Amino acid sequence: MAQPLLAQTAPETPAPAPAAPPASAEATGAPDADTVIATVNGEAITLGQMIAMKEGLHAGSVEGLPDAALWDLMLDQMIRQTAVAQVAAQSPTKRDKAFLENERRGYQYASVLERVAAAEPTEEELRAVYDAAFGQKTEPKTEYNAAHILVKTEEEAKAVADELAKGADFGKLAEERSTDNSSANKGDLGWFTADMMVEPFAKAVEALEKGQVSAPVQSQFGWHVIKLIDERTQTPPEFEAVREQLATEVRRNKVEAEIQKRVDAATVEKTQGLDAALLNRSDLLDK
Repeated sequence: MAQPLLAQTAPETPAPAPAAPPASAEATGAPDADTVIATVNGEAITLGQMIAMKEGLHAGSVEGLPDAALWDLMLDQMIRQTAVAQVAAQSPTKRDKAFLENERRGYQYASVLERVAAAEPTEEELRAVYDAAFGQKTEPKTEYNAAHILVKTEEEAKAVADELAKGADFGKLAEERSTDNSSANKGDLGWFTADMMVEPFAKAVEALEKGQVSAPVQSQFGWHVIKLIDERTQTPPEFEAVREQLATEVRRNKVEAEIQKRVDAATVEKTQGLDAALLNRSDLLDK
């Protein structure tokens, strides 16, 4: 998470005299992430921690700042943080422990998944996602925009069809009679391809001309009276035009697969009988 270069702190009580400068020692050997930059009461601040802190800063907050100045600012900040944090570490509260554990778990979770997603997708993986989305054949598909009125019985459907044949307004009847959520949109189901719908409904739509209303059609959801509003040809995009989106999908699939793999391999035991309203008991963290 990005953070300001220096966190705001409460005004400090002036010391009666300037503090002595911290002791220093010369660095030895080639520096690496474990190289100690400073110690505070024996606790090390490492080069790796400094680099990680820099990576978490807002880019604009360090723009144009010389490395030496940034080094001093960050080291001062980390020394202050460490000195204060050591006090809390001596007697951590339940709130401290809970938040620190969540931070640890969240960071490690994200770290593992970032490594999984970092690998560049192969051409085979990209093609597989493309084919799954658009089919191995790149032939155009027909999209339909239709509305329907869904009722429970064939008798109701026939009554609706009769009223429409006599000039009743389809949208108004859908609002009044249809039993599904599309009634709020006057029965309009938006754009879809035939393979997105149950077979009896899809076949009925495919047989309609633009503006035509079907005879009652039965599906597992009830009885439909369908009106075809419009249709259009859906042409699959060129592979190269959606390469970046495909790469994102490959990475997302890998992440989901990794999560599922780890969860399936884990031994999970859930405590039963706890009231979900306990989530509102913030006071438990302060006891």
